[in-house]
Amino acid sequence: MIDISELCLVILCILGSILLVVLIILGIKMIKTVNKVNHVVDDIDTKQKKLNGVFDIIDTATDTISIVSDKVVGTIANGITNLFTKRKKKEDEDNEEE
Repeated sequence: MIDISELCLVILCILGSILLVVLIILGIKMIKTVNKVNHVVDDIDTKQKKLNGVFDIIDTATDTISIVSDKVVGTIANGITNLFTKRKKKEDEDNEEE
């Protein structure tokens, strides 16, 4: 007759073998998933590098427009300031003549 300890040993060996097979299958599926994710990340990296050039162009254009608009605003502000200072000087000269 089979002893209870031998039965437990056989059951544990069978369960251990099943667990080992399941872990091997899960490991293989995990490796496949990691390879797919790696491929997607590489594709995204390639597309990001292509778009990086476009964003650099947009950034340069924005900086240029900002510089030009700053100069235009500065010129207009100086013109208005000069206009008011000339009027103030005229008024001061008129007051001195009287």
